[in-house]
Amino acid sequence: MSRDIRDFKGVIPAVLSVFGRDESLDEAGTREFIRYLLSFDIGGLYLTGSTGEAFLMDAQERMRQVEIVMEEVGDKVPVVVHVGAMSTRASVELAKHAERAGAAGISSVPPFYFKFNEDQIFHYYEDLAGSTSLPMVVYNIPLAGLMTVEQVIRLSQIENVKGVKYTATALYEVAQIRESCKSGFQIYGGCDELGSSNIALGVDGIIGSFYNVIPDLYLKIWAAVKASDIPAAAQLQSKAVHVIMAGLRSGSMMACIKAWLRGGGIPAGYARRPFTNFSPEQERELLDQLAAIDRADGLGLDIVKRIQAR
Repeated sequence: MSRDIRDFKGVIPAVLSVFGRDESLDEAGTREFIRYLLSFDIGGLYLTGSTGEAFLMDAQERMRQVEIVMEEVGDKVPVVVHVGAMSTRASVELAKHAERAGAAGISSVPPFYFKFNEDQIFHYYEDLAGSTSLPMVVYNIPLAGLMTVEQVIRLSQIENVKGVKYTATALYEVAQIRESCKSGFQIYGGCDELGSSNIALGVDGIIGSFYNVIPDLYLKIWAAVKASDIPAAAQLQSKAVHVIMAGLRSGSMMACIKAWLRGGGIPAGYARRPFTNFSPEQERELLDQLAAIDRADGLGLDIVKRIQAR
């Protein structure tokens, strides 16, 4: 598969960053984790975003993470690198590195913390999109401040902006963006809880945190919608939400996903502070809870099979 943004489709994990107990980047663990994700029929990888704890990493760590992943991936799937940072200058540096590393595209949240106005946000994306030859995927997410549909449509007019990762629950806005943006503009659903609905609306792909641990379930959801078996897709999505809610209610979502993966022998590492990790007793409870969900819903999840085989 060529490294082309047009191939960036389907179920796409927003990749976890693998940190050791001492919070250092675990290169060997990262390589093994990426090989695990590539064992599924995923449509690409989205690096150093919110799920990757990018804002808890320095620039050199983020660059090294990209290099390690690109070495493992090669041409197997397209990789889009999130390069958002506190300044345009820092984002441009990360974007240029992503291009050198062989990424298929770059992405970024809008500039945050300070209350930037619409023109400042527009110029941020204009500068970033013009800093490399890579296609840009705008990232709309509540954590950084949601942009309006009108803002996204305006941004789509920038030459190198080729798509948007739209993490919002107002699904009618996805249809608005599709109708109003230029032909070929790609849209990615960003709410794991709404995976099946986004697919039914015709998004090019779904990008999410829980696809790190239950990619097999979301591949079934994708296939069901594409086969027009909406009842089956809805049932599978409902079961996926059981897993998602268990992770969210754990009190430390990133640490929970990583604990589930480690329980199955996948070296997903630990969350970085100020996120909290779990005690061995708490992790055992989380593994038991995931197994109970799997059993009750008849999912047959790969990760649960791995947990039970250990």
